[in-house]
Order: sequence, then structure tokens, then C-alpha cells
Amino acid sequence: MKNLFHRILKTLNINGRDWVVLLLALLLAFSIWLIHNLSLKYNDYMSVPVVASCSIPGHSSISADKTEVTARCRATGYKVIKSYLRRRKSVEIQFRPTDVRHKEGDVFYVRTSDLKDYSHLIFGPEITVDYFLTDTIFFRFPYENYRKVPVIPISTITYSDQYMAEAPLKVTPDSVLVYGEQFRLENVNAVYTRPVNYVDLSEDVSGMVRLEKIKDIRMSESEVRYELNVKRFVEVICSVPVTVVNVPADKNLLVYPSVVDVSLKCNFPLMDDPEGGLRVEADYNELLNSLGQRCILKVYAPARGIISSEAIPISVSCILEDR
Repeated sequence: MKNLFHRILKTLNINGRDWVVLLLALLLAFSIWLIHNLSLKYNDYMSVPVVASCSIPGHSSISADKTEVTARCRATGYKVIKSYLRRRKSVEIQFRPTDVRHKEGDVFYVRTSDLKDYSHLIFGPEITVDYFLTDTIFFRFPYENYRKVPVIPISTITYSDQYMAEAPLKVTPDSVLVYGEQFRLENVNAVYTRPVNYVDLSEDVSGMVRLEKIKDIRMSESEVRYELNVKRFVEVICSVPVTVVNVPADKNLLVYPSVVDVSLKCNFPLMDDPEGGLRVEADYNELLNSLGQRCILKVYAPARGIISSEAIPISVSCILEDR
């Protein structure tokens, strides 16, 4: 056999060096052929195990099982080979809650009409899906203990001169679902945002803020939207006599001081005379419920455009006499 091989080489007049060149040429030709063919588009059936992720009240956020999603696809040879190599590796897909429908118990399903929106996540961005082989895929989301708690915003905010918040910092949503073991949930009465910090505010602000994590607790939301409306104001200081009310006919109530200043914060520009209808009252009933001989003053400022009002001081000393 060896002699026959040498005879063939001798007949073809190929020496050892030419043989190396021939092998390299064949290898190069095969490589070009392979690259060309792998770059062509092919139709093939591809299957990928999918684990579903979705926020469903009262259920785990991750499906307990995985479902094989099979489709006829178009892709280059490279992508087809890559798909076969990762065939058994599961892909976690975050589904929109509107696409996951309830069947019964802890079983949910997704229709292939909705699944098309996720085909690039399941099979890859450069693979085109012609059609899916099944109309519906099913997942099981186990039940979980949960409760609804409020979201409390944490903030440190200062304002420019003559600016203030129109209302407290607002978050949306203002409550979330928390999931976990029952004994852990009993200790969770609220969740808190990370600090929202602003300095010298003079305009409305809004944005997203993350929620502080709680160990061994899962939340239906990881962040919330905050809004704060800021308005300009003018401050008006008025001197107003204190009026005593609800005093029995056989009693006389004296207050000191009998005239107090009232700080009015009003919208800019002023809409009405801020002093119109302004009054300050000391209530006899308030004195009866007081531990000391003092009454907390109540300010009534009915004029339009008044944001807040405060008596200075906020309470007065009282002397009760018989008539």
C-alpha cells in the first residue's frame, strides 16, 4: 500500500513540499465553503425551554416549571448551530401581566399570538419565527402569602425663598404587595423609598425612586414614581384680636395675649384681600380638655388663594372667671 501511494505521487510528480501546499489549499477551500454555507439562511425547527416571570398578585413571580417552546424559524447556519448547542439551557422571559391569563388554580397560560412579541428574547434577535407549533403554552405559578402595605416616601427637600410645596410628596403607586413567609409578613407594615433629595427648589419635580429592600421579602414593585408640585407664595403678617367662643353664660374667659400675629402664605399673585374674613378663636371646650390653662388657637382664613395660616404664638394663656 505504501509503495502504491509513492507510485501515485511519483506519477503526479508531487514531492513533499507540494503535498503540504495541496493540503493547505484543500483546507482553505473547505473553510471558504463552510463559511459560505453557514452564512446562508435556513429553515429549521427550534425548541427552547422557557421559564416564565410575571407579577401576579398572590403568586410566585417565577414559574415553578419550564415549558418547551417550539417554532419553525429562519436563521443563518451559525444561529442554527448555536441554537442546538444551547438547546437544553432554559431562558427566563419577563411577561407582561396582560399577556399571562389565568386558567385555574395556580395554572396560567400565554397564547402564541402574544408570544410573538417575545420571540426575539426566546430564540435570539437575529432569528425570524415563521410560526409556533402550539397555540398555547402553560406555566404554574405557586401560591404565596402576601399583604398590601403603604409606600412611605423619604425625602430631604429645601426650597428657594418664597417657594413651597403645594402638597406633600406624592408617590404612585402609593401601596405595594409584599410576599414572603407569614411570620415575616406580620412585621412588615410599610415599605420605604430611598431618599429623595433636592436643594433650593423653585419648580415642580418628578422621577422614579427605588424602594428599600427588606430581607426575605419580595415586593410587587421595585420602584415608584414621585411627584412634587412647587408654587410661589407671598407671606402676609396680620395682627388679629383673639375671639373667645363657646363660653357659658355664667363664665368669663380672658386670654393673654388678646391680640396675636397671623402668618398667611398666599398664592402669587394675590387673588383676594388675605385679611378678608380673617379671625382667630380660642375655644372654651379646648380649655376644658387642656392639662394646663392654655388654649390652642384656631385660625380661619376664608379668602381665596391662601395656602396656609398660622397664629404666632399658637396658644394663649387663659383665665376663667365667674360672672
